[in-house]
Amino acid sequence: MNQTTNSILMIRPVAFRMNEQTAVNNYYQKVIDGLLPATVNAKAQQEFDAFVAKLEAVGVNVIVVDDTLNPDTPDSIFPNNWISFHENGDIALFPMFAENRRLERREDLLDILEEKGFIIDNIMDYTSAEQDEFFLEGTGSIVLDRANGKAYCALSPRADEELFIEFCEDFDLNPILFEAFQTVNGERKLIYHTNVMMCIGETYAVICADSIDDKKERKMVIDSLKGDEKEVIYITEEQANNFAGNMLEVKGANDRRYLVMSSAAHKSLSKKQIAQLEEHVTILSSSLDTIEACGGGSARCMLAEIFLPKEDS
Repeated sequence: MNQTTNSILMIRPVAFRMNEQTAVNNYYQKVIDGLLPATVNAKAQQEFDAFVAKLEAVGVNVIVVDDTLNPDTPDSIFPNNWISFHENGDIALFPMFAENRRLERREDLLDILEEKGFIIDNIMDYTSAEQDEFFLEGTGSIVLDRANGKAYCALSPRADEELFIEFCEDFDLNPILFEAFQTVNGERKLIYHTNVMMCIGETYAVICADSIDDKKERKMVIDSLKGDEKEVIYITEEQANNFAGNMLEVKGANDRRYLVMSSAAHKSLSKKQIAQLEEHVTILSSSLDTIEACGGGSARCMLAEIFLPKEDS
């Protein structure tokens, strides 16, 4: 199984703003005072378009789909939370914590991908769990080590243990479960998504190990990564707050590997960390300040990786 892909799905926002329904447990979201909603959306669109241009410039195959004004989906820019695409032709649809995020699911996306030659064999639909208030938010909640058949999950109100185990059984993955925390107003609170505190590339992993308060759990996660011969690159909680954990490795032209992150994440890294990463990949960063502040998510959240098989051209 490949760990990285050249094909990425991205949703261009039309009514992006801070989502009040997700702010209850996403402590990275901020209110930007004095900006009209239309201004916030225009800034988000500018950041989005510049980001897409940078990805395409290095040969990443970006499939951009425009969001629609109706229904109202302020977080549609983060499609990786509701859908994932797998090498065996399976798609997974995930149950979402915020009611207005459930409206992001769109069947027409599958038609668009099939028109572009991707093969969809089977849809694994976990969304009925929403009725019982159980959630698992895609590759936000789950960080996949596809090559080694592992799935890492920091449990939270948006990542249910039983659902995660079910997903791992369905996709033949070894589940690695733990809890990760951040300090909010002096209190330790569960981090809402695993992908803000860790990222797994082909030959390395970036992790905020300090967020795993339980020492046994921390050791288990680190041992698992090192056991797969990954170089483990540690980031601080302050760096995770700047979205330095919210990165994704992608393939560009000639299979060159890029680690995609925001400018804020890039700036927060030390020279030593950058040197460690550049032993493995080329860093590609883009300014996402408005999207990070209002959305509480960053570069990785905006990228839904497409691993689906393609029809022979």
